[in-house]
Amino acid sequence: MRRTIKISVLLVAVLLPAISFAQISSNPNKFLGNITTRGSVDAGGGVPNFYTLWNQITCENESKWASVEGTRGSFNWNGADNAFTYAKNHNFTYKFHALVWGAQYPGWLPDLSPKERFAAITNWFDHAKAKFNTLPMIDVVNEAVGNHQDGNPMIKESLGGGGKTGYDWLIKAFDMAYQRWPDAILIYNDYNSIRYDLNNYITLVQTLRDAGAPIDAYGNQSHELSNISVGELKSALAQQQNALQMPMFVTELDIDIANDEQQKSQYQKVLPVMWEAPYCAGVTLWGYIHGSTWVGNSGLYKNGVERPAMTWIKEYMQTDAAKNAVGPLPGTKKEASVYIRPAALKVVRGDVLPIKVHARLATKTIQKVELYVNDELVQTMTEAPYVVNYNVPSSITSGWKTTKAVVTATDGTTYERYGRFSVVSGSTKRAPYNESVPEVPGTINADEYDKGVSGITYSNATRNTSTITKDGQWMDYTVDVTEDGIYTFDATVAAANSNGRFHIAEYGLDSLSYLTEFVEVPNTGGTSVWETMHGKVVTELKAGRHVFTLLVEKGGFYIKDITFNRFAAGDGSCLVKAFTEEYGIGDHITISARASSKTSTVSEVRFYADNLLIGTDTESPYDCVFVPKEKGTYAITAVAVDAEGREKTSNPRQLKVTSDTPTDIRTVVSDDETDTPTYNIMGVPVDDSYRGIVIKNGKKYIKK
Repeated sequence: MRRTIKISVLLVAVLLPAISFAQISSNPNKFLGNITTRGSVDAGGGVPNFYTLWNQITCENESKWASVEGTRGSFNWNGADNAFTYAKNHNFTYKFHALVWGAQYPGWLPDLSPKERFAAITNWFDHAKAKFNTLPMIDVVNEAVGNHQDGNPMIKESLGGGGKTGYDWLIKAFDMAYQRWPDAILIYNDYNSIRYDLNNYITLVQTLRDAGAPIDAYGNQSHELSNISVGELKSALAQQQNALQMPMFVTELDIDIANDEQQKSQYQKVLPVMWEAPYCAGVTLWGYIHGSTWVGNSGLYKNGVERPAMTWIKEYMQTDAAKNAVGPLPGTKKEASVYIRPAALKVVRGDVLPIKVHARLATKTIQKVELYVNDELVQTMTEAPYVVNYNVPSSITSGWKTTKAVVTATDGTTYERYGRFSVVSGSTKRAPYNESVPEVPGTINADEYDKGVSGITYSNATRNTSTITKDGQWMDYTVDVTEDGIYTFDATVAAANSNGRFHIAEYGLDSLSYLTEFVEVPNTGGTSVWETMHGKVVTELKAGRHVFTLLVEKGGFYIKDITFNRFAAGDGSCLVKAFTEEYGIGDHITISARASSKTSTVSEVRFYADNLLIGTDTESPYDCVFVPKEKGTYAITAVAVDAEGREKTSNPRQLKVTSDTPTDIRTVVSDDETDTPTYNIMGVPVDDSYRGIVIKNGKKYIKK
């Protein structure tokens, strides 16, 4: 008989033996775990050792970013390593808690720009991967519903904002985790998910799943259950599972009741409902020593003595109901990774929606992959990549449509994953703006985004470059990349302030790719002063059809076009002269650079301030004049271009502008205080209305 596993997951975490049964729970299908106590594994004080009670461990604080990298660049893994080593030595599983969280992040993080924070988060992931090459389970994102944490807006900004899905930042976090730990069970974890924020929690997790993020399970912290009824609990859990249809973990269960008998009574109501649910993959109790966690009365041992709730938990775990409860991830192993990734979450009738099923088995071989839409078989695939170009029927009704992928192994076992996409009103199918598709290398005009319906090919946008950009605005551009390679881009922008920010992304069938860094748009001198911003595409582009998305995180600027050029590295040198003083707004500052090429000649040197083009020189000595418009620290770079078009970029030099006015007296213009002469500076006529004129010792001066 063919055995069907109705779960989305999962790929084996080949790192631990089967769960040891020396602890309270002997159920092979799920674990009963706990956390460290004040940084230690064994609690001491006459309480039994950890391994005699629990068969899963989570670090309460020791693996959180703030605990590990409190000092930037210095990583303290001692506490986390102790817990993980303890688990391995005693043959049970562990969970990494938590990679991304809007609390307990390092204190130095808020001082960075969004681009720098993204780089810091990436570095954090990389160091965690280097330390723990394999992990059974990870709380990838913690407490991101609404404003559950004050730092959520900052973390959201740091990971790319809401984007097209509203949850791009979370999708990106899961993509980043999967790229490093494809064998780990990747979990979203939150509180008030059973009560108070149930619907918001479901919406968040459902969106991640529907967008194709590699999320394997959802975690209910379960701190809010001290007075919940059995009926309410069952109803909430059923609502979650009906909507999400993937494994569930109880990640932080505690019952905060001082009265011993009342605490025991509540555990008797709550724990069996959760433990015996067939979709429950494990339960982690959040602390067992009274007074040792942030919840005051949640402990199961008080003054070294077992509380009645603990006595009952031991007894319950020996019952047939507890020992034989089925679970979705026996041994907490990830056998199958199955995710459904549509090209978009929304589509109009009659259009084509590409959908990719990501399918990977750890110890078995895939025989076939089937994709269903609304329970109708669309396609059976026997070879990867498992991609379907789904023709959306013209007669289909509006609303959410269910997708289901069924992966069948050669032994007959099947694994399922569910998802959704939405059919919206409208008849305009996605199409390039012009009859011919723009090519890269080449220029994309900002107002020539793809034809289609709002929410599908654009949002909050108009086909007019004289319209100011808005927060959360985005536009899709279908392009043909003609050649594999690394590319640079030059965007024509105008801005009266320096608050704007955008990035370019691609919502691919494999992952959400950020093609550029988060580009800070500087003050160009006004909304009609068009200047060129230079940047680099941070990932190699492959030849073929692409859809680039311009995402405006912070609006308030204007953008006319973006030109992509193929990048080739030069073999020479380029160096900007260091700045030894501070300047004022309006100063005319000479920027100097040395540039050379080993095998060619330098054709030009371009100068940039915060990636904004401020000058070009074609002859040595290479220099330009920069006039800052705002106070702040500017990153000054130079790019030397040789005769073959190859580029060499200098390291940035920091230039500080600390004064509201120019800083050095430049020109004597009159010996008479009463004269109002007209004269030129840098070719611009200046008179007494210029704020830089000062009178000193009976003479008029103009400040540079």
